[in-house]
Amino acid sequence: MHFERQQWAELRDNVQLTLSEEDLQQLQGINESLSLQEVIDIYLPLSRLLNLYVKAQQYRHTVRDKFLNSKNEHVPYIIGIAGSVAVGKSTSARILQALLSRWPEHPKVALVTTDGFLRSNQDLVARNLMHKKGFPESFDIKALVEFVASIKSGKELVSAPIYSHLTYDILPDEKLNVEKPDIVILEGLNVLQSAINYPDHPHRVFVSDFVDFSIFVDADTDLLKQWYVQRFLKFRAGAFTDPKAYFHSYSQMSENKAIKIAGKIWDEINGVNLEENIRPTRDRANLILKKAANHQVSSVKLRK
Repeated sequence: MHFERQQWAELRDNVQLTLSEEDLQQLQGINESLSLQEVIDIYLPLSRLLNLYVKAQQYRHTVRDKFLNSKNEHVPYIIGIAGSVAVGKSTSARILQALLSRWPEHPKVALVTTDGFLRSNQDLVARNLMHKKGFPESFDIKALVEFVASIKSGKELVSAPIYSHLTYDILPDEKLNVEKPDIVILEGLNVLQSAINYPDHPHRVFVSDFVDFSIFVDADTDLLKQWYVQRFLKFRAGAFTDPKAYFHSYSQMSENKAIKIAGKIWDEINGVNLEENIRPTRDRANLILKKAANHQVSSVKLRK
């Protein structure tokens, strides 16, 4: 089902906005200037829809437990958010986490990024995969599947690795603990990937098998490249200036050279990954948010 922006906004049905301008500033990404109106028009209707889905599943579990005459086993609802590098997945995930945690039926909402399941740089170098970081083969899929399966089985405490965009590597001594959440938002490039992404080493079980509702954040390729270059320049003037940053050397070069390097990285890595591995999973999503200029969502598609 296809909804233009205004049609979708009307489905909010008087759900109240619980975020302030200050909240929004903390949630938005480095390359986005997200307005409260965007949250009202796009994310409040989406939070309402997701709340209805979660309540329906909670009711189904109650019915099952009544039939089995067993105690209620806590099974988290998993929302997957996929899309290209620089499309704004992380911002969408943070906004949904903030909104969904304000519904009384499911106050505990965890956010996990699949970046934590990238193989370490040392491992990638040993496998000759540093030039394919972000491609399916650069992830420890077995560990990621086991993590999601443990959450879905109702395990009380599950830990995930943490990835640092500053050091461009896994943080060896840090973990993200997920403890009995009501909802888990799983955000990353590979959330919707399946057997077609692993022709040489097919797995029997995939992350998408555990996802209850999936969202794909989409945009035209020329916009994605433009946003990637803009984000690269902002990192160059910000995080890359830290001597500990993996890309610290980029902060020393001219803007024109930085633009050329960012464009080259997009053309040879991120753009290729998008076309070969990420965009082919788009139509598997339950909902597609299509973005236009300024990261504004122009239309929404919801699977029947």
